[in-house]
Amino acid sequence: MSRTRPRKKRDLAAEAFAEGMRLMRTNPALAAVEFSVCRAEECATAPRDGLVRVDSDGVLHAHPDRLADPADWAWALAHAVLHLGFGHVPAVKGARVQPDRHDVAARCVVVNRFLLGFPVGRSPEDLPASYPDGDEEQLAARWRRDGLPAVYERCGTAGGEPDQLLVDGKGWWGQAPDWQLAFATALTRTVSAAMDMAGGRRDSLDGEAARPRPWEHALSWFVSSYPLLGGVAAGIKLVADAELARAHGISVAAVNAEAGEIYINPLRQFEDEEWRFVLAHEMLHAALRHGDRCGTRDPYLFNIACDYVINGWLREMQIGTMPEGLLYDADLAGLSAEQVYDRVAGDLRRMRRLATPRGRGVGDVLGAPLRPPGDYVDLDEFYRRGLAHGLDLHQQQERGFLPGGLVEEIRALSHPPLPWDARLARWFDEFVPRPEPVRSYARPSRRQSSTPDIPRAGRYFPPEEVARCTFGVVLDTSGSMDRVLLGKALGAIASYAGARDVPAARVVFCDAAPHDAGYLPVADIAGRVRVHGRGGTVLQPGIDLLHRARDFPPGAPILVITDGWCDVLRVRREHAYLIPQGARLPFTARGPVFRVR
Repeated sequence: MSRTRPRKKRDLAAEAFAEGMRLMRTNPALAAVEFSVCRAEECATAPRDGLVRVDSDGVLHAHPDRLADPADWAWALAHAVLHLGFGHVPAVKGARVQPDRHDVAARCVVVNRFLLGFPVGRSPEDLPASYPDGDEEQLAARWRRDGLPAVYERCGTAGGEPDQLLVDGKGWWGQAPDWQLAFATALTRTVSAAMDMAGGRRDSLDGEAARPRPWEHALSWFVSSYPLLGGVAAGIKLVADAELARAHGISVAAVNAEAGEIYINPLRQFEDEEWRFVLAHEMLHAALRHGDRCGTRDPYLFNIACDYVINGWLREMQIGTMPEGLLYDADLAGLSAEQVYDRVAGDLRRMRRLATPRGRGVGDVLGAPLRPPGDYVDLDEFYRRGLAHGLDLHQQQERGFLPGGLVEEIRALSHPPLPWDARLARWFDEFVPRPEPVRSYARPSRRQSSTPDIPRAGRYFPPEEVARCTFGVVLDTSGSMDRVLLGKALGAIASYAGARDVPAARVVFCDAAPHDAGYLPVADIAGRVRVHGRGGTVLQPGIDLLHRARDFPPGAPILVITDGWCDVLRVRREHAYLIPQGARLPFTARGPVFRVR
């Protein structure tokens, strides 16, 4: 005889509760409030005659076996969650004083009044069809004075019991949760989504827009159809957040080059051609680094000047359609941003009334990201490469003429000074003195013959002055040294030494042993120097050679060029190191280290 396992009995109450919870959570504002649920049979906090009660620990105590319609459960759960979102049961540690029946009734009336215009589920039939005006404090004070109407005494979700319970909050570790802030933020986003849907930019409140929004369509056009700005557009992120735009006063758009983000006000109604113009405007602000070029100028006035220049370029290139209200003056065509700034700075009263895409009196080039920044690597290189590559494609495909000022600025960005090169120049300025000429009547000037009646002093460099203006170079010529590194380093040394009128430099080549090349003219350092040796790497003997040399001035600095695979060096005078990018010295350097790229 076979035995069949008895079929598990369905829990209809649990199924109805789960469906009611699902219906309540479809509302994004209510779903943003964090809470937990207790349906245990031994729970003493659950209401005996109602559906649910909420406490200040964020726990919804539901009746464990009450069989109710899912729509009724959805309304009751929404009522309880709104108590959390409205701050009626804040989470606080310590002893709590329970609200009296006037406070409980007033809070339930405020929640039910909100649910009339924000419907979730189905409200009980015995509730009033309308509620009095006023907030919780006003209603409670009025009813304490005049008496509590019986129709509002049982408006909660726990029957005849209070549906709000304040506990001491011992279960919270650290900062107590702020349900009120979470609900307010989610409610704002829901309202913004509803406005997007009403404006045709979104097909539903849940999920993303079913069709690309106009600014996204405009950005895609740059990537696919306009190579000059396509590289920049591919790496720019659009942030379309109505609440963020309202909080920071962004009327149309603003940009932050550091974060690589363009902030859009999604409530503005523009055609696709106008959005192309706005996005191109902001991308050029970021790519041309107008925020960094401001210097000591007034940031807002320099922003205005850059707007005039950019809008003139975009109109000349016929990119999109300029929206009404942006800055344009045909008389400023062909001028740089700095030249326009010099003109507009003279009329401060008028300039303060002008508007950028962000709004009147504020610049659309932001100094800091409006959101937490992400991980970005070498933004200068990103913008420089994007514009340079886009310019090459634009010219190769013969897309038309570009404003000369824009091409000039892009070319200038494509050839920035190398950081190590600039630091090396400053080192030369500080430690390698420039020979100072001396005037003496003992040596007549060469112009004396033209004016024999006027004595003129001659100008010459004393030998001791020329001998003082020099430096030493200890060059690693081992087998591991890169020829490219040698060429860059020696070329930079020769360039800056020649610019400072240094007649010669003392050069020592080092591999397994030092090779003293003596004093070499600076013009010969990079061109006609024959490198000796290609053995191991021992540089200390070369440095000791310069320390002991009697013809090497005691105050002259030493420049050590190596790839880092060398011995531990001890230099007893001013010195610096030139090493490849990414290399490390096997010791702690006491002088500056220039990393050659």
